[in-house]
Amino acid sequence: MLAGNERFITGAPQHPRQDVDRRNSLAAQQTPRAALFGCSDSRLAAEIIFDQGLGDLFVVRNAGQVISESVVGSLEYAVGVLGVQLIVVLGHDECGAVRAAIDSVLPDAEPLPVHIANLISPIIPAVRRVAGEAALAGAEADAPLDAHVVGKYHLEDTIAELLESSEMISEAIADGRLGIVGANYRLSEGRAEPDVVIGDL
Repeated sequence: MLAGNERFITGAPQHPRQDVDRRNSLAAQQTPRAALFGCSDSRLAAEIIFDQGLGDLFVVRNAGQVISESVVGSLEYAVGVLGVQLIVVLGHDECGAVRAAIDSVLPDAEPLPVHIANLISPIIPAVRRVAGEAALAGAEADAPLDAHVVGKYHLEDTIAELLESSEMISEAIADGRLGIVGANYRLSEGRAEPDVVIGDL
């Protein structure tokens, strides 16, 4: 995946395994090499930014890459049934869900629609953590929070919540059958930078 991302960055993607023969070979079964859980942002199409082909990645996405029952169940399926040995959790800069979470705690913030509010609620702890650190550092009360740091903390929280939510995934890591990488994607560069590594890769 890192090699594919480098090809994408340099503008030399190979678009591998995207032909008719590959499509036909996958009709009866899939054996993806990794699962990717990332944000739904339209700029984060996983197979494109990692230059992968049909059947290479088992992809789960929602706005802000927040843990839910469907996410955990999908990733457990990838590990327990499809046998993937790697889960990549992918955050990114300029994330609309992170920005919404930051804006939602402002004193004059207008209430969000209920489903959006529920969606971004798992990001709020990261917002409060960054706000607390800024206050300790002597920042002005109305100083803008660093969205990149909020996103980084949220990525860490997401991985921790995944491990807490799934005994199957935690056991696979403990048994040496699975690794998790948390990465942050830079939109302008096209680069996915690994930030958190758990388990054997």
